[in-house]
Amino acid sequence: MTSATVSHSESAAASPVLAGQNRIRLLGLIFSVVFFAIATKLAITSAIAPVSEPPGEVVAAAGRIPRPDIVDRNGNVLATDVAVASLYADPRKILDIDEAVELITAALPDIDAKMLDTRLRQPGRAFIWLKRQVSPEERDTVFNLGIPGVAYVNERRRVYPQGRLAAQTLGYVDVDNRGIAGIERYLDDAGAIYTASLLEPGKDKAAPAELALDIRVQHALTDELQMAMTKFKAIAAGGIVMNVETGEIVALTSLPDYNPNAEEKKIGRDQQNRMLSGVYELGSVIKAVTFSMAFDYGVVTMESKFDARTPLVIGSARINDFHAQRRVLALPEVFTYSSNIGTAKMALEVGVERHKAFLERVGLLDKLTTEVPETARPLLPKRWGRLVSATAAFGHGFAVQPLQGLNVVAGLLNGGKMLQPTFLKRSKEEADVLARQIVREETSAHMRELFRLNATDGSAAKADVIGYRVGGKTGTAEKVVNGRYSSLKSLATFIGAFPMEKPKYALIVMLDEPQATPETFGFATSGWNAVPTAGKIIARIAPILGIDPVFTAADREKLAKQAKEKKQG
Repeated sequence: MTSATVSHSESAAASPVLAGQNRIRLLGLIFSVVFFAIATKLAITSAIAPVSEPPGEVVAAAGRIPRPDIVDRNGNVLATDVAVASLYADPRKILDIDEAVELITAALPDIDAKMLDTRLRQPGRAFIWLKRQVSPEERDTVFNLGIPGVAYVNERRRVYPQGRLAAQTLGYVDVDNRGIAGIERYLDDAGAIYTASLLEPGKDKAAPAELALDIRVQHALTDELQMAMTKFKAIAAGGIVMNVETGEIVALTSLPDYNPNAEEKKIGRDQQNRMLSGVYELGSVIKAVTFSMAFDYGVVTMESKFDARTPLVIGSARINDFHAQRRVLALPEVFTYSSNIGTAKMALEVGVERHKAFLERVGLLDKLTTEVPETARPLLPKRWGRLVSATAAFGHGFAVQPLQGLNVVAGLLNGGKMLQPTFLKRSKEEADVLARQIVREETSAHMRELFRLNATDGSAAKADVIGYRVGGKTGTAEKVVNGRYSSLKSLATFIGAFPMEKPKYALIVMLDEPQATPETFGFATSGWNAVPTAGKIIARIAPILGIDPVFTAADREKLAKQAKEKKQG
């Protein structure tokens, strides 16, 4: 009885204490809920910070799979993504739009205040971009303003560490990191499967896209073309270096170019990739195709002769030679003197239909495509007759891409194997599987002999770099101005290869409207500008490409003479 009484008294005494503790716990719970609600509200309307559930536009911008890096054949980075912030606003959460506009435009002067004010006041608008891909300084400046309803999201920006080098080949992306041109567009279009298939395990980024480009060769090519463009006051210049055994494009330059890192890229007609998206009459360079055709059809031999004493008359047209010899020319002389008369007579012996068939065989009548989407279709005569065939034989009357012309000549010199050019790395074994025989090996051997002869005794002599056995063909074509050929404006072209006993690399050099200089004695033809430019390029890139010089006794004499002249000078 006593024990029970004591227990009841202790319980009664403890009740007020327990009741107080319960009230404290309840108040704590209520306070926590209220605090959490306030904190959540503040987080939503707080100053700039990434939010936990951003609008769909922001999610889409931030959630794209990163683009793969683009690297050259040696692993040098040509294009990559870097993290950047982009500013946006939810107008519904901005307390004072006038103040917000004033503060934001003061921090970001390139934003138009009137336009921003209009966009922020649009009824029901829940999201607007303020500025995409801002610098860390701009992001922090806006952060410190403390404007409710303004936030940022981390995105990716494409950067090109090599700047302008190979800009037209690489292309560029838009503000949403989508490929717009060049290899960048290829990675989004035909290369989308390529990109997705190279996702590395455990990583959110594709393996790099390896190009055939060699940035060292690219630099040398661009540098020499830029100097030539300035020296000869040309309005544009371009060049390509190709591996004739694999079809790989090792370097491609088109000037003027552009800076792919610039926010506002000035890309007009002048900045187009002339080597792919432009078509030009390549002039006498095309004679290499005509000679190959005549050899392959068996209508000429190295001992053939052609009467070039008088102009060739077809109907009312008269075909003349620029370097007229006014005599009977042996076939090698037709090549080294670049005789229009002799070359046209070859085409006439072949015949119109077989001429067209050969041009189709080597791919000059079709559009050439590569991974770079910017590409042009050849401009061809509507009707083929004897006169058209005769003039087409020396490059007059039809226009092709410079890469297309280079690719055909490469196929004529490498044993007669035509390859589809590629900007991606390709092994010789892979190339051999893809090769298509276009002429006999004997024909190719004859062409190598003629190309080399033209560099030792003909119009390509200024490209003959001692030790590298260069061969080549020149071409100077009058440009069409207002529907007529102009004798005052021309396109100078050189296509060459080295070493000629077994060519490994071929190149094309073009100068658009080069001007005569005192050094060229008033001439503006290819042999005085594009050819020496090519020689300088070869001298710089041959050692980079691993081509060892081989010096004959005559070469050593020339080197000794040059050293003596340099010392005396």
